Amino acid sequence: MAIRFNVNGTSHEIDSDPETPLLYVLRNELALNGAKFGCGLGQCGSCTVMVDGKAALSCITPILLLEGRAVTTAEGLGTIDNPGPMQRAFIEEQAAQCGYCIPGIMMRAQALLQENPSADEREIRQALDFNLCRCGTHMRILRAIHRAKELMQQASASTEKEAG
Repeated sequence: MAIRFNVNGTSHEIDSDPETPLLYVLRNELALNGAKFGCGLGQCGSCTVMVDGKAALSCITPILLLEGRAVTTAEGLGTIDNPGPMQRAFIEEQAAQCGYCIPGIMMRAQALLQENPSADEREIRQALDFNLCRCGTHMRILRAIHRAKELMQQASASTEKEAG
């Protein structure tokens, strides 16, 4: 049974067991390695992606639930030559130590800021409470998310100004 869904703006038809976790399809079939295998139980957040703009744990999301839906991975936030606001903020704040948890944290923060562009410190911390990081760069991560929020707001203001 083929499952059709969109990943980072590209349509895909995946002919795998419908119970296959999205993480395996992303990494093994689509060569998108941003989402990481951490615990495999949906408890660490390193596999976080966005499904229809909401944070989702790809290690426990079977592809059968994705028919006709849109998935965004860390690779979909920007490119090496043109990083998106979230990626740029993490680079500028040097928020990654080992980097294993960072794609999942970026995706959860991206989902939050798309839903609530003016999220405050408490809301950001609450959203990230689910993602585990053992490197101790928590303060840099928070600074990066606040910087990303500013960059996203500036981009939105520029777009509105050009349209207006």
